[in-house]
Amino acid sequence: QVQVVESGGGLVQPGGSLRLSCAASGSFDTIYVMGWFRQGPGKQRDLVAMITGDGRTDYSDSVKGRFTVSRMNAKNTVYMYLQMNSLRPEDTAVYLCNVPARVRGTFQSDWGRGTQVTVSS
Repeated sequence: QVQVVESGGGLVQPGGSLRLSCAASGSFDTIYVMGWFRQGPGKQRDLVAMITGDGRTDYSDSVKGRFTVSRMNAKNTVYMYLQMNSLRPEDTAVYLCNVPARVRGTFQSDWGRGTQVTVSS
């Protein structure tokens, strides 16, 4: 079982910045590509950014150049961050962390509960 907890959301004015954190902890064999997703009101869940175990990254076109994803491995916990700059009202959403992992030889994909980001003046 992998526990996933996001934090760092809040209310910010347009043009502002926030840094989101995701902590994935538990007894796992390995964690694969981790991803940040977001879901706005009445919208589908979309991939925002992803990062591999060796640090390769990819972003959706809507956030490229404004958001930066990073990852840090610790004993029994993997941390993923999302630095969000030049925020826009359309970035308003619940941001969720996805953690695909191998646990005792079985693949599973866990989600956190999300953290709310609101961009408004």
